[in-house]
Amino acid sequence: MSTDASVGTLFTALASKLDLQWAAGRTGEARSIKHTDSETDGTTLVGHLNLIHPNRVQVVGITECRYLQKLPENSRRNFLDQLFDSTSDLIVIGDGEAAPDDIKQRSEASATPLLTSIQPTSKLVNYLQYYLTNLFAKKITLHGVFMEVFSVGLLITGDPSVGKSELALELLARGHRLVADDAPIFAKTAPDILSGRCPDILRDFLEVRGLGILNIRAMFGDSAIKQARNLRLILKLVPMTEEQMHSIDRLHGARTTQTILGIEIPEITLPVAPGRNLAVLAEAAARNHTLLLKGFDSAKLFMDRQARFMDNS
Repeated sequence: MSTDASVGTLFTALASKLDLQWAAGRTGEARSIKHTDSETDGTTLVGHLNLIHPNRVQVVGITECRYLQKLPENSRRNFLDQLFDSTSDLIVIGDGEAAPDDIKQRSEASATPLLTSIQPTSKLVNYLQYYLTNLFAKKITLHGVFMEVFSVGLLITGDPSVGKSELALELLARGHRLVADDAPIFAKTAPDILSGRCPDILRDFLEVRGLGILNIRAMFGDSAIKQARNLRLILKLVPMTEEQMHSIDRLHGARTTQTILGIEIPEITLPVAPGRNLAVLAEAAARNHTLLLKGFDSAKLFMDRQARFMDNS
């Protein structure tokens, strides 16, 4: 999957949200913002103006502008030489400050994109960092249906024709939300976070065998669609015989973990058999997972109660 990290694409995506305006250097809008590794080259993606540990996107605010105004001419010239030495891929001036003439001239001469905004620099840094972190995050496409069930990002997996889409459709009818069908994309946006979203071409659609392609937004309304969600739990549907079901741990269930992009995600194997209400079981799995995150372990509480009962007998 190609990553379009050009300044022009960033401007299109964030211009209205951050009130971005071109000040100079538009001839460099095709310049790509380089993906940096701060541990090896000492640079970071986005930050307030810094020449000691330079950022690929330098954000300049009222404080930095006042500092530049106080510099003697020679010092200011040297400062701008460092700022436009090809380390910076984009310069954004915020806090409603106007771009100084010498910075605009350097921007035009070096084809370094220069943008301005009325927004505070703290907001600019946060939004730009979020945008670029997601853009450069490691990504993987998994097969399954990604849902939001009781605010839990739940990936329903299993072999073809096992009933993933049917379960998703029943969950939608019960008020839960669809993120992506068939091929959700997951990005590692933090050391312990996998953010899942839907490819643009598949957005709003769910394939159900026998019914074909369904437009979930048109059928259930906008509230039935969730743009993105963090993956917290995997529900693996597996057809099982009665004998196989009896082999499952009665206390803890069939719980394991699956490692995705270096992150361990809890996985529950849910037996598929006649008479089992999978939607209710999926909801219970999501609720129980939330309790586990809060430190409430039903199996442990049951064993502790049993031990106390035996001690008092």
